[in-house]
Amino acid sequence: MLAAMPPTPTPPPDRGEPRIRDRGDACPGALRLHPADDGLLARLRLPAGRLTVGQLKALAVAAGRLGDGALSITSRGNAELRGLADGCGAELAELLRDAGLLPSETHERVRNIVASPLAGLDGLGRADVQLWASELDALLCASGPAAGLSGRFLFALDDGRGDVAGLGADVTLLAESDGRAVLRIGRHSHRVRAADAARAALAAAEAFLTAAAEAGTGAWRVRELPDWQDIAVGARLERAGVVPAPPAAADGTERSAPDARPSPEAPAGPGAGPLPGVVAGPHGWAVSVAAPLGRLTADQLRELLPAPADELRLTPWRGVVLPGFADRGTAEARLRALGRAGLVTGADSPWYGVGACTGRPGCARSLADVRADAVPGRGGLPVYWSGCERRCGRPRGDYVDVVAVGDGAYRVTAHGAPVPVPSRAELADTIATARTRTTK
Repeated sequence: MLAAMPPTPTPPPDRGEPRIRDRGDACPGALRLHPADDGLLARLRLPAGRLTVGQLKALAVAAGRLGDGALSITSRGNAELRGLADGCGAELAELLRDAGLLPSETHERVRNIVASPLAGLDGLGRADVQLWASELDALLCASGPAAGLSGRFLFALDDGRGDVAGLGADVTLLAESDGRAVLRIGRHSHRVRAADAARAALAAAEAFLTAAAEAGTGAWRVRELPDWQDIAVGARLERAGVVPAPPAAADGTERSAPDARPSPEAPAGPGAGPLPGVVAGPHGWAVSVAAPLGRLTADQLRELLPAPADELRLTPWRGVVLPGFADRGTAEARLRALGRAGLVTGADSPWYGVGACTGRPGCARSLADVRADAVPGRGGLPVYWSGCERRCGRPRGDYVDVVAVGDGAYRVTAHGAPVPVPSRAELADTIATARTRTTK
């Protein structure tokens, strides 16, 4: 099961033609390691971003013993270990297996589930979709067909606040009141009972696999299916025993489904998730922090422990939520300690909303050391630094796009329009201005 993964570039399709995938998905995993310029890379799927204290300790041990000592948080709330030595695959797998991070070795790359990180904590959602995520993960691992999903196929479980529904998932569940949920995949939308939500999501994914096989294009994602290829979601839901949800009101009227886009007030990209700080809820307090440029150092990993509820949640905005504090004072004390360790603890931090890809020296494609070049700022649009045109890990929505073009130069784009950069010395000022510039 352990293998080094060769890079597999795929040329883009001609305009107007469906994308053809002529090989299997080579997305890295915990067992399929990817050779990068800084060593092997392992990507661990963490459904809903959840980790126990013991699991975080195991990742810290793996990072220190086998890798570069740090842990990266991905834009799906998963975790990456970098700088892994050749021949470490068996030892890494044993560490992960002992920590309960490999419930199914045949399905470990398909457990891509993002969920509202504050679900069940702050009292604002319509359902605790974290529970849906646990059920869906178990169903995925028990499904033979689901093992055929691409490592890029994504499920998003939104508790109604609109935070993860806009992340471009293949299958989205949006919680409604009255014990209902909206299932979305491609052009299809179905209302189901909340109790059936996880089974409905799996059924939709299996319907996609059938559609992809019928299309014969090797599609990895729903958006890659040809326009003429339908997904027989309704029939698959019926086979799975998922019945339509009853009307929401006594008079039989239907409310519209919640919008899948984030609210206009919520900034897109690195700043769209939970704000750093202390979060109050009906059953206690939580602490929310962000990892600068998505990397948790060894010292920061140690500072995250112990967690009061034996649970941590990594977020798609490269943050960490620690629930379970009994009172505000204890939560604020932990927040201050995490700030001293270098984590982002407030929206006024100059690193809040600033993201970057791996860049040099870890990525052979990168034209610059973007992590070293990235500069802090304050307020406005998120900004994302990319070492090449692929823009790996870039946020969705509106953001300042900073892309290396070689010879130490960068191209800056804001609101879809290029921003002139007079010189490298004026790059930071140019980005700061672009972050606060409004659309015309």
